[in-house]
Amino acid sequence: MNKDTDNKQKKGGLFVQAGIFAIAGIISRIIGVLYTSPLAAIIGDEGNGYYSAAYSVYTIVLLVSSYSIPSAMSKIIAGKLAVKEYRNAHRIFKCALYYVATVGMIGTLILLFFADILAAGRSATVLRFFAPTIFIFGFLGVLRGYFQAHRTMVPTSISQLIEQIFNALVSVGGALILTKIAGEEDPSKRAVYGAIGSSLGTGTGVLVALLFMLFVYHVNAKAFKKRIARDTSEDMSNREIFRLIFMIVTPFILSTCIYNASSFLNWTLFSRILMNVKGIEETLVVSQYGIFNRKAMLITNLPIALASAAAAAMIPEISTSYARGDKESAAATVSKVIRVILMISIPSSVGLFALARPIMMILFPQKASLSEASMLLMILAITVVFYSLSTVTNAVLQGIGKVNAPVINAFITLVIQALLLAALLIFTNLGDVALCIVTIVYSLLMCVLNNMVMKKRIPINNDFKKTYLLPSISAVVMGIVAFLVHWSFDSLFKLFIPREYFANILATLIAVLVAVFVYFAVLIRSGGASEEDIRRFPKGASIALLLKKLRIL
Repeated sequence: MNKDTDNKQKKGGLFVQAGIFAIAGIISRIIGVLYTSPLAAIIGDEGNGYYSAAYSVYTIVLLVSSYSIPSAMSKIIAGKLAVKEYRNAHRIFKCALYYVATVGMIGTLILLFFADILAAGRSATVLRFFAPTIFIFGFLGVLRGYFQAHRTMVPTSISQLIEQIFNALVSVGGALILTKIAGEEDPSKRAVYGAIGSSLGTGTGVLVALLFMLFVYHVNAKAFKKRIARDTSEDMSNREIFRLIFMIVTPFILSTCIYNASSFLNWTLFSRILMNVKGIEETLVVSQYGIFNRKAMLITNLPIALASAAAAAMIPEISTSYARGDKESAAATVSKVIRVILMISIPSSVGLFALARPIMMILFPQKASLSEASMLLMILAITVVFYSLSTVTNAVLQGIGKVNAPVINAFITLVIQALLLAALLIFTNLGDVALCIVTIVYSLLMCVLNNMVMKKRIPINNDFKKTYLLPSISAVVMGIVAFLVHWSFDSLFKLFIPREYFANILATLIAVLVAVFVYFAVLIRSGGASEEDIRRFPKGASIALLLKKLRIL
């Protein structure tokens, strides 16, 4: 009885930790979207393009040097803590600090001295200002991994929020100051200076988060030392520790690089082909990429985070069932997860399509690029469904031990995407629309390939009507209603409110509220969702209670 209670408490603790981490991730994404709006107004589409181009290169170098450290350290140290080898766990922690200091310094030097090779044109200047962040991030990663190994996500979650808040404040403030220094005479110089200000925000966020994690470590240092003092296990040699770190970190680096190489590869092909083959001006190429990456793609990332959070707490249950040999139970859980994901992602996708221009006008009201950004968002809206599903299938495959399958699938998809993008850019004049097309292809192929592998291992049998058809019909009805409601109220408010921007905000808010009501009403009345399904949503109990009060459920 006590053992069962203990297991339930541990399981509950894991769900709570996963929930905390997911909520922190969602809030971070929201902050990221909100601060990008005033930033875009300051640095413009060209500045956004320089920042995006530099950031895509910085991300790849960061992935190789430091980004995989939290997950890898958590895995290694948790293994030692499980067998009560506290001294070895702490020795691994210290050796990891030496490791990230070395690789972080190498990564920093690469960005400083090879920026012109890694990034095209003026983006190289911005890239150099990301260099110090590579070195700092490694230490932050080790500390996060150390606390994650102790089964607490709270310090990591808080540090993520702190990182994003300071990133937002310094990015906007730095861009504002540096664009004033650059002046108005040279628009490209002003754009570069603004992008540099934003890059300083990224570094400041990481630095402040590191200081917070050091404070948390200092507070807990006495407790760690007491456990180490009582430990009588045999010490590992430094050589063994570094070999272990290298063996664990390398697969993490390989997988995360392949997963995240898409943005870097897209920018490289987009910039090199359009500037060197098509002879298009750098300012136009960079502006197009800025509109695609920092406006349209940024907005689609938010509902993907919401959908992923809904599944986060269910993944451990899948792993446990599969480990016990209960494939039917694992399959049932996967089906439930997929249903929840689609009940969130399908209406989100349709909503972004129907209200693309109103949403873009609220977040990025720059008139010069509003039509183009809205069009790109409409095209990319479908990727919300595909990326949400591929995120879940990745997690399921890892949970059932097929850790290499998503990596192989991502590599295959990456090659196909690169070939397709090169062909579209060389033989057509689609420009940034080509980026949207290959993004759709990439996300769809990841879904298909992951699903093929998953179905070979788990006997999944989704109810087509409830899982796909009814949410899609409900979402289409919702989208039509949302569009008509927005058009009606926007036309009405413009008669009384002189500022078009504020009229649009009110009309969009009403349209979204009506859309949510209509979606759930149609879905539930058609038999597409039950109270049990609704309760699986983030804050599902509260949503179910509200729907009951509205007499929908």
